[in-house]
Amino acid sequence: MHKVYLETKDHFKSGEVFELHRDEHHALLKTVPQPDAAALDSYYDDDTYISHTDSKTGLFNKAYQGVKKYMLGKKVNLINSLQTADKKLLDIGCGTGAFLIAAKNKGWKVTGLETNALARKNLQKKDDKISVFTEIDSLMSDNQLFDVITLWHVLEHIPDYKDYLHKIHQLLKPGGYVIIAVPNFKSYDAKHYGYFWAAYDVPRHLWHFSQSALKSILAKQEFHFIKSKGLLFDAFYVSLLSEKYKGNQNYLRGFLIALYSNTKALFTKEYSSFVHIYQKRL
Repeated sequence: MHKVYLETKDHFKSGEVFELHRDEHHALLKTVPQPDAAALDSYYDDDTYISHTDSKTGLFNKAYQGVKKYMLGKKVNLINSLQTADKKLLDIGCGTGAFLIAAKNKGWKVTGLETNALARKNLQKKDDKISVFTEIDSLMSDNQLFDVITLWHVLEHIPDYKDYLHKIHQLLKPGGYVIIAVPNFKSYDAKHYGYFWAAYDVPRHLWHFSQSALKSILAKQEFHFIKSKGLLFDAFYVSLLSEKYKGNQNYLRGFLIALYSNTKALFTKEYSSFVHIYQKRL
């Protein structure tokens, strides 16, 4: 029997209220109700949705784009640290393509998957030679196999994540890697902000993972856990946005909450967001 963990709302767009239901292990939360595919698109249909644009207008957009630029180097260093044969990369939910272009510039053979038309258009303006697919099934019929597949804050958006991970498994070469970054509802900043925590982002975020839940899910899909890392900057962005949602825009408090959350996570390992690396079993 699922129980209500928390009630929150769509602070970004609709203002609608949703419940977060927990599983019996309190390791995974589900957004309830979950809009069907047709209705879900409308919750992304906004020119200000930050993952689909390169806007630098306003404090949050400037902060987001600045951190994104810094993190691109970190992401490329991460995939470069993995042992791969052909450096073939698939970035799922590639957005406007910044990571793909950065990886391409370092010698990776890159492919993207992005369902949003505006994001794809912005990517093609930057580099029209990068192949971008709109559906994972189209990739599977293309008979490509990849050394590394990345999902930077994507898995929480996917309705049937188990089936999707099964398809990712099929798209990876034996010994290939999948890198998954998601928010962590067990972090201090998540508990502090609760109803206002920006990383719940309902209903665009359909699922809310803990580290134990993600490890369990991937193990059942025949992936071997390699390592995890905390994403320190996410706490600051999420906390500042959460303060905005609270209506007081106390950015100093948001900064201090993020700093405390990261400091606490040095001991608990429960960062605001985390990235896990898994390897497909040989």
